[in-house]
Amino acid sequence: MSTKKYIKPAKPFRVPTNDGKLIEEHFGLATTRTPAYSIAHMIAPPYWSEPHQKPEFDEITIMIRGRKMVEVDGEEIILQAGETILVQTGARVQYSNPFAEENEYWSVCVPAFDINTVNRED
Repeated sequence: MSTKKYIKPAKPFRVPTNDGKLIEEHFGLATTRTPAYSIAHMIAPPYWSEPHQKPEFDEITIMIRGRKMVEVDGEEIILQAGETILVQTGARVQYSNPFAEENEYWSVCVPAFDINTVNRED
């Protein structure tokens, strides 16, 4: 009996949203039951934002196109295509796209993104 040394998901899990943002998880709790990390492809529409949060995981953003604002503990950082950022566990963060064009990026969370540990503010 052979054991595969790889995981190749058939397709990403499309996270249901009501704000126009596309979230496709390729690896993580929803797709591969991987608790150690998650990897998701995202496209945010113009003028999109989400509530502040204080996650219990590190999150790396890798910008592919467009611009994105990341507010970390009150400091506003603009990411552009080709740039990356690591927001560490416990930081108060808000991700947004206050610009007129959509943006595209990849997100890597360690451990995996979990709605129960993202700690979004109301």
